[in-house]
Amino acid sequence: MKIGVLLSGCGVYDGAEIQEAVFTLLAIDEIGAEAVCISIDDLQHHVVDHVSGKEMEEKRNMLVESARIARGAIKNINEITPSSIDALIIPGGFGSAKNFTNWAFAGSDGNIREDVKLLLVNLVNIGQPILALCVSPVVIAKAFENSNITPVLTIGSRHAASPYAIDSFQQGLEAIGVKTEDKLIDELLIDYDNRIITTPCYMMDAKISEIRSSIKAAVEALNKLCNA
Repeated sequence: MKIGVLLSGCGVYDGAEIQEAVFTLLAIDEIGAEAVCISIDDLQHHVVDHVSGKEMEEKRNMLVESARIARGAIKNINEITPSSIDALIIPGGFGSAKNFTNWAFAGSDGNIREDVKLLLVNLVNIGQPILALCVSPVVIAKAFENSNITPVLTIGSRHAASPYAIDSFQQGLEAIGVKTEDKLIDELLIDYDNRIITTPCYMMDAKISEIRSSIKAAVEALNKLCNA
């Protein structure tokens, strides 16, 4: 079984969340599947100094940066067809809200890259499961906006500590036709109708061990969906 891992760069503030991405690759290996790392040959929205949090005066390519996580084994999204993978995982990180979409700047009024949207829509159309971690449910939401598909997603819980405004995210998702549910760090949400799994990861205050456990459980649930 081949599971695609869609990466938006390398680093939580401007690309893919590295810990979530690495734990995803580990969990895929643990279920005996093959990870197919995927990215986009285009520039990130910007580059952030992860020490100061300030924007840097340079440009970086998503594919090149993502190859750091993939140890060089990376495919361009244009090489991927829905039939070439059995499922897809999108780790979190601000890249999902800055590079794949512009949710970080425009919220639910923003847009999504057409190549990302096409891959997600085609996967769902042929019944291939998708797992979105952390903030990446916004990518799912934008992909199916104004369609006949109504995803049921979680982006975290309003009832536990979070570094982000979960309520605001939920309102934005619901404004474009998504149904949301509160889920804690150790919980998954499985939308069986659309074969989409979501879990909050670092959208909630969490220890690295909790992130590892959450992603392991999510990938195991994805495996069950693939074999259902």
